[in-house]
Amino acid sequence: MNKIAIVFWSGTGNTEAMANYIAEGVRSAGGEAEQLGPGEFSASQFSAYSAVAFGCPAMGSEVLEEAEFEPMFSVLEGSLSGKRIALFGSYGWGDGQWMRDWCRRCDDAGANLLDENGLTVNEAPDAEGAEACRELGRKLAAW
Repeated sequence: MNKIAIVFWSGTGNTEAMANYIAEGVRSAGGEAEQLGPGEFSASQFSAYSAVAFGCPAMGSEVLEEAEFEPMFSVLEGSLSGKRIALFGSYGWGDGQWMRDWCRRCDDAGANLLDENGLTVNEAPDAEGAEACRELGRKLAAW
């Protein structure tokens, strides 16, 4: 099964653009991609997908979005052990500390991360960022 869930939150559209490119990559590799908002995904859905890509931009002082995404992800953390996941998101300031913290959380929870550093794009994805997202999608579909 290479059905991939892409669960993301986007405030300005940059992370949504990343999610769209990731979905393109999944589909180009013969996989099925389903894009969901944080309110549409729960731990009981993990078994319906071969992998899940979670996307959230850096907010405030380099943290996950606190109203919708962080609450959803906090609930899922206890269910991440052994799950195949990827992380992605955009940022406009800082040095990507939010992604390093997020990857560490997933590692501590026992998740099987596709890339231990996650995928970050500064602001909106340019041509290179779009291709990195598509490549992430292709890797997810083949994983």
